[in-house]
Amino acid sequence: MRDILIASAVSLLLSIFGTPLAIRLFSRRGYGQSIREEGPSGHHDKRGTPTMGGTVIVIAALIGFACAHLMSWTPPTISAVLVLFLMTGLGAVGFLDDFIKIYKQRSLGLRSGAKALGQLIVGAVFAVLVTRFPDAYDITPAETRLSFLRDFGPSIGLVGFTIWVLIMIVGFSNAVNLTDGLDGLASGATGAVLASYILIGNWQLRNSCTAQLGPNCYWVRDPLDLAVVAAAVLGALIGFLWWNAPPAKIFMGDTGSLALGGVIAGLAITTRTQLLLIILAGMCVVITTSVIVQVGFFKMTGKRVFRMAPLQHHFELAGWAETTIVVRFWIIAGLCAAAGLGLFYVEWVPK
Repeated sequence: MRDILIASAVSLLLSIFGTPLAIRLFSRRGYGQSIREEGPSGHHDKRGTPTMGGTVIVIAALIGFACAHLMSWTPPTISAVLVLFLMTGLGAVGFLDDFIKIYKQRSLGLRSGAKALGQLIVGAVFAVLVTRFPDAYDITPAETRLSFLRDFGPSIGLVGFTIWVLIMIVGFSNAVNLTDGLDGLASGATGAVLASYILIGNWQLRNSCTAQLGPNCYWVRDPLDLAVVAAAVLGALIGFLWWNAPPAKIFMGDTGSLALGGVIAGLAITTRTQLLLIILAGMCVVITTSVIVQVGFFKMTGKRVFRMAPLQHHFELAGWAETTIVVRFWIIAGLCAAAGLGLFYVEWVPK
């Protein structure tokens, strides 16, 4: 618990005081956001707002995590290192995408193929390594099986598992990226998921099969350190949200959204709650589904289901104020996280 508090506190302080420095630095260098011409007209006022703020989130989270281990004088676990690698690697892909947008002064950065390739390379390395490094109890960070509240069913093999992990990583990193359309929206939505994983990691530690065998115990390697990772990223995200809340002084950009999508996917894989993430991050899933429905229906019929996709822009064009959309979507994100946690704990409710 002490490591969780230290990691979150350090990353929060670094983020809340470091973000203004990033705003000044990026503004001085002209690292401003480009806006799509076909987007909602209200977004044109945001042109030039500093972007790439996700660098602050990633750096603050890494330092917060490191400080927690330095102060407790314990080495980081391989599960946590792999999740942080995934976050940082995807953040680097997003940083390159953001930089190209700024350098070429356009709303599109990396070509979709190059961006996907970067995500796949980082995800493939993670997928292969996460099934290695057994501990003293022969528990690896992940097994080649599907999971909901824990692993279930037979092994799907290394190739099948790698494909599944890549689907998760690319899917959720892009889902958070699509959610990041309004000031503070993605920060609040992913913050609820990270808070859930702090609770999940703590509960898995208290009911680990390595401490006491029981019908509902968890075969999870390093649950406490995974909770520390979630706390470090959450602290950094809250500090960033102080400046990203409407009206935003800085945007996280693809640097932040891809990194955040990666870290929640990594936490789901290493805590053996892969399918549960669909519920925990339900807000991001709904927004992504709206894009799939919009594109698919338009290709089939030439008509649109929504005024504009992703879903948050539909409500903008319907006349909702941006802050109204953000707060209401935060409420939905919180309810999704609560529903996921309810399912996680329900098997422990006395019958």
